[in-house]
Amino acid sequence: MGISGKTLSFFAAGGLLLQAAPVLAQQTGQAGANESRIQVTSELVLVNVVAHDKKGNLVRDLKKGDFTVFEDGKKQEISTFDFENVDQLATAGAAEAIVSGAAGPGTLLRSAKKAAPSLDARDRRLILLFLDVSAMDPEQIERSVEAAKKFVDTKMQPADLMALVSLATNMRVDLDFTDDKTKLLAALIAYNSGQGQGFENGSSGSAEGAAETSGAFSADDTDFNTFSADRKLLALQSLMQALGRLPQKKSLIYFSNGISQSGVDNQSALRATTAAAVKANVSIYSLDIRGLQAFPPGGEAQSASLHGQSAYSGASVLNDLSGNAASQETLATLSSDTGGKAFFDSNDFSGVFSQVQKDSSAYYVLGFTSNNPLKDGKFRRLKVHVNRSDVKLDFRAGYYAGRDFEHLNRADREQQLEEELDAQLPRVDVPLYAGAAYFRQDDAHYYLAVSLVIPGSQIPFVTEKDKDNATIDIIGEAVGGGRLRVGQLRDTVKLAVESTEQVRRKNVQYNTGFVLAPGSYHLKFVIRENQTGRMGSFETDVQIPDLRKMPLKMSSVVLSSLRAPVTNKKNGGNPLVRDQVELVPNITHVFTPGQHLYLHYEVYDAAKGKNPAAAAAASQNETAKDAPAAIRVFTSIEFLQGATKIYESKPVVANEVTAPERKAVIFQMDLPLQALQPGLYLCQVNVIDDVAGSFSFPRLPLLIREAVPAAASKAGD
Repeated sequence: MGISGKTLSFFAAGGLLLQAAPVLAQQTGQAGANESRIQVTSELVLVNVVAHDKKGNLVRDLKKGDFTVFEDGKKQEISTFDFENVDQLATAGAAEAIVSGAAGPGTLLRSAKKAAPSLDARDRRLILLFLDVSAMDPEQIERSVEAAKKFVDTKMQPADLMALVSLATNMRVDLDFTDDKTKLLAALIAYNSGQGQGFENGSSGSAEGAAETSGAFSADDTDFNTFSADRKLLALQSLMQALGRLPQKKSLIYFSNGISQSGVDNQSALRATTAAAVKANVSIYSLDIRGLQAFPPGGEAQSASLHGQSAYSGASVLNDLSGNAASQETLATLSSDTGGKAFFDSNDFSGVFSQVQKDSSAYYVLGFTSNNPLKDGKFRRLKVHVNRSDVKLDFRAGYYAGRDFEHLNRADREQQLEEELDAQLPRVDVPLYAGAAYFRQDDAHYYLAVSLVIPGSQIPFVTEKDKDNATIDIIGEAVGGGRLRVGQLRDTVKLAVESTEQVRRKNVQYNTGFVLAPGSYHLKFVIRENQTGRMGSFETDVQIPDLRKMPLKMSSVVLSSLRAPVTNKKNGGNPLVRDQVELVPNITHVFTPGQHLYLHYEVYDAAKGKNPAAAAAASQNETAKDAPAAIRVFTSIEFLQGATKIYESKPVVANEVTAPERKAVIFQMDLPLQALQPGLYLCQVNVIDDVAGSFSFPRLPLLIREAVPAAASKAGD
């Protein structure tokens, strides 16, 4: 078992191939000219400490000398000390708003990255309402707004400073921190049900992105986040970077209707988001705005009825419950790993606001600079002791150290890649996206095709002699049960393309694969661009089924808009390569009307025999009884929007095995998309083994969006 085959392609958002794969080298990049430069940085680590006596009352009279901080068992020197007493201001009466609700220049969330925040938040409770309306229905948006308005009207205290941020087609700061109830209510009323745009994650997807409020979240990754949780996590991560400018504790209330698991979700992005929140001293309180849900047999009224007897077996209800729990899992992780709490399955949404006020009433803020200079990205455990035996302390368990690159030599950089592969907190400086599909080679081995995609805008090219040059290191592994590595990848890709080809506005896709046995695996890939040392990670769990137990033995369905010539004759058994032409997977499932949709899938061990038509003929014609047994597999493609069938292709019938060595019937469908209107579709693949009487109808989400006009494209160059 191991890695097999690799190709590299450049393509635009619309899928235009620029050229064949550049030379792939099995060596590390050259060391930079500035390796000898040493950069010294100092990072202040903040720890919130809540002190209670034996009766559970808050202790407010502790001093700096009463505390001792340990990091990984080593004593640290406390350099900053502060006591935040929010209750004192809350009982002193109304206070004048210290931040303009207009969120003008110089405020916290909209200020420049290097500008000092103008917000004096001492003894104030900082609450940020984050409304994720990107997939909410109108009722859920209204429910979120009403819960927030009720809190502002009845429970908001003079010490509370609140801000509003929403995520729909893009992330937007709707109101900066203020204690002006009038401005808060006006901003909340401005939200409307039309903001739940679902899959409209950006209009242009340009490399530069649109104007945004704070750092890392940009629009050029919209395609890749359409069907995953990455978009929401990156938005949260960019918010943490803005909130980290204030040392006080911040509370973020995350209004959501769940984060759906697509099956290939980036666990590195989730871990990086929680680490950014801990570093910025932010606790996330997740609120499932769906409330208490009932799952009646047969489905809810707004859903289509189930077919057959499935509605009466209990399996459909179990499936609904499992899906609901899966959509809450990521929300629960965000809360538990940042010191917040999750509020699920309740129609009373006031509890989250009360909990936030309770958790941030009075606390101590201890700051220290770690005496461990290593930037290894490892988790460092914290312990805080107090010199009074009658006091109990609550504080976070630790934090992740930072990582650096500039002073590493070649050996250190190679070791860095290996360590990054094993790191508890992988880096996500460079967006990395991946997709996987399995194909059977024999009963015991499967080819797992993997595609890695890096936005070209994230690769710093160096122009030399009218060519754009860059070097990318790639390392990856497939881990089976018991943490046994069953497949690995290590490659260095040198990119050298004509400067006129505008690679920065396109994407680089690296295709590879592993030969594995059926089972569950954990995939992890790390890439590094060797100009600045920025790195990206992607990890996910995949399941390769044992098709011997399936009525209809079928591979994954691969969608593509691009076919590329292959110059390397050794394709490593990649089933996506036929006649020296490779089908390049489209892992985003986003297309434009002018493209062709190519589908590739395979059926194995199709049954042989007389099909029903032949059997009918045999009853009338004796010679038909002597006809040799043959297979008969039907397939067609449907496009659905809700319960409406928009399009169905003509049926294709296969009567013979296409790849005898693998006992496979290969289907490669070609569907022009110009007849379909832009929008979100379910692409259903119908496969029927007519002889065996078995069938399968896999469905895949697919987005057809309007092509960017040529004039607009040139204007953006």
